[in-house]
Amino acid sequence: MAKAKPVVKAAALDRTINASIDSLTKACGNAETAVAKKTAEAKKLLAEVKRHLKKKTTLTKRSKTAADKLKKDTNAANKKAVATVAKELKATKAALDKARASKAIVLTELAALKAASKRLTAYTKAIAAADKALNKPAKKRRKKKAAK
Repeated sequence: MAKAKPVVKAAALDRTINASIDSLTKACGNAETAVAKKTAEAKKLLAEVKRHLKKKTTLTKRSKTAADKLKKDTNAANKKAVATVAKELKATKAALDKARASKAIVLTELAALKAASKRLTAYTKAIAAADKALNKPAKKRRKKKAAK
């Protein structure tokens, strides 16, 4: 003979509901904190990428002018200038690629965090609205006046 499952007590059910609401509220707060931190990190990386792009364009122009000078006058100073600019340009490109990769990872994570945060906020608002509706006091009806 199979054992029947015990019926859940009202107090235990109430504790479970309250614990779930508390955990949902806590998760909502954690999500907001994470979104704020990732947003700041994304802004920082965006600025870094912008800075590297600007430096890259500057170095590209400098490289072109140094190469033109080298064509006109082939001396040690011009050769050194071309080599130095090429070295800086290579380092800047590497840093730019690294920053772009980091930015892509952070933006992907940020999008996922924002979606989760949006869901948590919606669930919390829905539960609050349901609680408000359930805890409303019953309306008292007025007696109708008798017609004269």
